[in-house]
Amino acid sequence: MTSLLEGAKQLVTRGTDIGARIEGLEAAAEAASGRLDEALVTEAREVADRAAGRLRLSAEHTVVGIAGATGSGKSSTFNALTGLELSAVGVRRPTTSWATACVWGTDGARELLEWLGIPDRHQTTRDSMLDTRREDNALDGVVLLDLPDHDSTEVSHHLEVDRLVALADLLVWVLDPQKYADAAIHDRYLEPLKTHDEVMVVVLNHIDSVPEERRQAMLDDVRRLLDNDGLAKVPVIAISARQGIGLDELRAEIGRRVAEKKMTRTRLEADIRAAAGRLDAASGEGRTRSLPAGRAQSFETALGEAAGVPTVVDAVERSTRIRATRATGWPAVSWIAGLRGDPLKKLELDVGDSAGRLSGRATAAPTSVSVQRARVDTEVRALADDASEGLGAPWAASVQRVSVSRIPELGDRLDAALAATDLGGQRLPGWVSLVRVLQWLLLLGAVGCGIWAGLAAAGVTGDAPEVGGLAVPLVVAVACVVVGIALALVCRGTVAGAAKERAESVRKRLEGSISEVASELVVRPVEAELAAYSALKSGVAKAQRA
Repeated sequence: MTSLLEGAKQLVTRGTDIGARIEGLEAAAEAASGRLDEALVTEAREVADRAAGRLRLSAEHTVVGIAGATGSGKSSTFNALTGLELSAVGVRRPTTSWATACVWGTDGARELLEWLGIPDRHQTTRDSMLDTRREDNALDGVVLLDLPDHDSTEVSHHLEVDRLVALADLLVWVLDPQKYADAAIHDRYLEPLKTHDEVMVVVLNHIDSVPEERRQAMLDDVRRLLDNDGLAKVPVIAISARQGIGLDELRAEIGRRVAEKKMTRTRLEADIRAAAGRLDAASGEGRTRSLPAGRAQSFETALGEAAGVPTVVDAVERSTRIRATRATGWPAVSWIAGLRGDPLKKLELDVGDSAGRLSGRATAAPTSVSVQRARVDTEVRALADDASEGLGAPWAASVQRVSVSRIPELGDRLDAALAATDLGGQRLPGWVSLVRVLQWLLLLGAVGCGIWAGLAAAGVTGDAPEVGGLAVPLVVAVACVVVGIALALVCRGTVAGAAKERAESVRKRLEGSISEVASELVVRPVEAELAAYSALKSGVAKAQRA
């Protein structure tokens, strides 16, 4: 729709109840696009556009379509109502091949007739020179259409009937006593229009050909068939267009409805409700919902486990503990801790060459922590099942489609997220560096004093000073060793806490990376489908509200 037409539509419908209904249907159709059957979505959009188009035209005229099968007397009924011989009948033209229009009152009718697609040569008015009868005020404002025969063998006739049936404000179905039960009209038109019972009238023509004692039974049978079609509110009027029987009642029924000035609105509302109902039925009865935060969190946690996050976090903690223990331990024996090997390097995660760094950045996705693809697939499908529970088959399929469509990419992205996440890379905490310096000073002190004590004992140097009978260098050497070992033991608890803190920090970064990938490829697409489902249900409710 062009911006000009869109603006005109908004101008006509803004702030009105029916305008809100149209907006609701449009919103529902937009939400359903790409998710429900496209023919159904297109039909809903056409109904919304048609309703808006009709509202832009004359509100003083009511379009009354007279429809029926070949031989039903449809054209005779049209002529009898107009008082003019406008439609050929009987042997002169056994089937109506085009629509004929008769208008009561011309002001504002031209645009309406153009919208209906009625050529000028098939139009006339009761106030024209052709009308020699008294103006019938009961039908003021009526645009009466004689439609082609719905059972014609010509495809073009079927298409014309379908087109005008969709545009008429009020439909008068003319039945024949011999063919009133034909499936052609009940299955193709009456039953599908059961949502439009307020804008239809059924006429049983040729009632003069039925013996009087059988007329009521036949009318009752027609009533039964209509009830079976879901059209209990549609009145049935017996007429004879040739004899004039029942025409006053039919004219009065049409006039009453036209006088209420509600037929146009009622027809449009019926169209909107029916189209919205079809969208609603195709979507299922599931309640609207969004993906619970807890469910998304559990999904991301499961993906983290499938990507090996717990393994990496555990390796970071053990690596941090080993490195910090080696840094704060007694240097003479702390090298033994290095013989155990670095857990991160075993996972092929590069932590750098500097002993002053606890961790680095993964250079490649390690084999031991590569993503478990089968579990990723299982978790994604479980999430989709939970999200689509209770939805109609097309909508559930849409949720499933968007959730699983990027599973291959999801596995690769999780691998990349694991490999690209910074596992730390910071220097050791300041206190660890200070302890390491102190330990080396203690070691140097112990070694230096030990050498001094040895040289003194060998007589190479003079006698070493003594305290309480013990050589001072020896006492200092032993004290350095004791203090260093004690310091290493004291630092073990602090090292364990630092390792846990570092591991927790890495866990949060890894889970953040996993969450970003999961949200982009799975969670947000699923949430978008659920949001569209909610938008459809909201639009349907708006279009169908009482």
